Amino acid sequence: MILSVIIVNYNVRAFLETALVSVQKAMRNMEGEIFVVDNASNDGSAEMVQAKFPDVHLIANKINVGFSKANNLALKQARGKYILLLNPDTIVQEDTFEVMASYFEKEKKIGLATCKILNPDGTLQLACRRSFPTPFVAFSKLFGLSDIFPQSKLFGRYNLTYLSPKEESEVDAVSGAFMFLRKEVYDNVGGLDEKYFMYGEDLDWCYRIQKSGWKVRYVPSTQIIHYKGESTRRSSIDEVKIFYQSMELFVKKHFRSSSLFLPVLRSGIVLRSWIASIAKMKTTIGVVCLDSLLVTFSLIAAEIVWRGRLFSFPPYAYPSIYIFSILVILSAEYIFGSLTKRRTISSSSAFAVFTGYVILSAFTFFFKDYGFSRMVTIISGVITIFLLPGWRFIFHLVERIRLTGKRSLIVGTNQSGEDLLKKLRTRIENNYEVVGFIDSSLHRVGETIGGIQILGSVETIGRVIREQKVTDVIFSTDALSYMDILSVIAQSRDRNVNYRLVPSSLDVIIGKTRIDELESIPLIDIAYNIHQPLNRFVKRIFDVLLSTILLCTIFPLVKIFSSAHSSFQKNILLLPHVFKGKKSFVGRPEFTTSTMVSGLNGKTALYLGKIGLTGLPQINADKQLTYDEIETYNLYYAKNQSLLLDVEILLKSFFIKK
Repeated sequence: MILSVIIVNYNVRAFLETALVSVQKAMRNMEGEIFVVDNASNDGSAEMVQAKFPDVHLIANKINVGFSKANNLALKQARGKYILLLNPDTIVQEDTFEVMASYFEKEKKIGLATCKILNPDGTLQLACRRSFPTPFVAFSKLFGLSDIFPQSKLFGRYNLTYLSPKEESEVDAVSGAFMFLRKEVYDNVGGLDEKYFMYGEDLDWCYRIQKSGWKVRYVPSTQIIHYKGESTRRSSIDEVKIFYQSMELFVKKHFRSSSLFLPVLRSGIVLRSWIASIAKMKTTIGVVCLDSLLVTFSLIAAEIVWRGRLFSFPPYAYPSIYIFSILVILSAEYIFGSLTKRRTISSSSAFAVFTGYVILSAFTFFFKDYGFSRMVTIISGVITIFLLPGWRFIFHLVERIRLTGKRSLIVGTNQSGEDLLKKLRTRIENNYEVVGFIDSSLHRVGETIGGIQILGSVETIGRVIREQKVTDVIFSTDALSYMDILSVIAQSRDRNVNYRLVPSSLDVIIGKTRIDELESIPLIDIAYNIHQPLNRFVKRIFDVLLSTILLCTIFPLVKIFSSAHSSFQKNILLLPHVFKGKKSFVGRPEFTTSTMVSGLNGKTALYLGKIGLTGLPQINADKQLTYDEIETYNLYYAKNQSLLLDVEILLKSFFIKK
């Protein structure tokens, strides 16, 4: 047996499936075995391997035993002449294993090597080749000198940034994402040191291998993609803390003569941990500062409105009245959960502000010395209840709205490419706007698939990206080899484009920072927003207020001077119907009333809301939607209806619709 591939997995099911498909393709002409060691994932990874990859040797741990111990479990069973430790969030080329095995056959002194490892954007992943963290190298890394002077041979030694990515080179250590070694090296040196839970074990192994007389090499003649940090992202592990603790463990173990340096190293670890903690909290800190400023502004404005001037309160009221008000409002927001990034929602902020000002008003009655500020508190509360939820609403609207969507190319014109187009059209929330296809050659350029034109070939993709202002390139792995995919990514690395892969299952789109689901919308007994009393009340209030404003301003002008030829003018003339409640600004098309969905009690008719002047099917009418696609848009809107979504659709309708 030539090769044993070992993959340790933790909660990255979609990445693992893609990695295994690429590994199997790379092993087609090579006798080998594949081990997957699952560290107690709770995302169905182990079940997926059993169902889809029955030939893979699965070792399912009941607890997360760490990277080192998990690898050692498979290393003890490996029978190949060569062994590869591979991360689950990687994609290998079809020739990668053959290139590495051939290299080892020629270079008998090489004990361990890695290939070129690319980031998803095509840039070199710096961690793929490194120096040992000697005291000075560790110092340069900890205090940022390696980042400031990357081309310096003195300071850039940690990631060897002064070396060309295209040059084969002997290095101290390589990344644990791809470690290709001889089995006799493992038999001689032993497995990974299990004192390292995560990080540092690759450095330690490389150090021990070199001490045994073997060389470690960086071989750029083949390449892989590594979606770095996916497992860590799905765990509660403090990545920064463990990384620097591993560095400290390495220095203690192999550089005991440098024990005087350990206090400096520990200081650096503490400093970097503080910086990382502050960086994680930057959103919350920003929200706290902005809300504090707005509460202060509301108090100043209220004092001017009610008292006619600033600083009209008794001297003892300053600055306590401002500080206390801010603390009460922030405390209420913290309790209601509107200070964190995921919960800076307008509704929770409004409840928090209301509760906070009720407390402040009660305070003025219990403490007579502050009774002078009652009306100021009430006026300030009215201002604040608009300001704090208001900026959150605008922020979320700006954050989510993309008037043109993600301008996307699909690379692949076979049946899987066409199926991908259909699935993208049904996943409205992913916001992909397919502008064209890319074929493997120029022969089919100009043809159309599903109404979308083939714009170029793999060779001309750079020009197409530039001319069409593409933001996302989606590869169908059934249409192109992994070698071609990685080649395109490497050649276009400077174009500021997101590269995404769709496995043959067509269930997900794998990208640099997220995984987009492509499965059908689940319809079993979902609580649709369009049916919620609060949503319907807010929607009706919005319709009445906006239609009233437009009826008093634009409607008379259109009624008198316009012949109502454009869709905009026709919609303006329908404003009385919106005001009366017969129609809504945003809703279903006129020819749809309800749709049948599958529930626990069989097929039921789902109410889709009122007819809308605009809506998701209306603003996408130029795509020649099928009836099923229109139903999908209607269901998506019914499920996700909100004031924010209505405003987004109105803006898109105004700016896009012809």
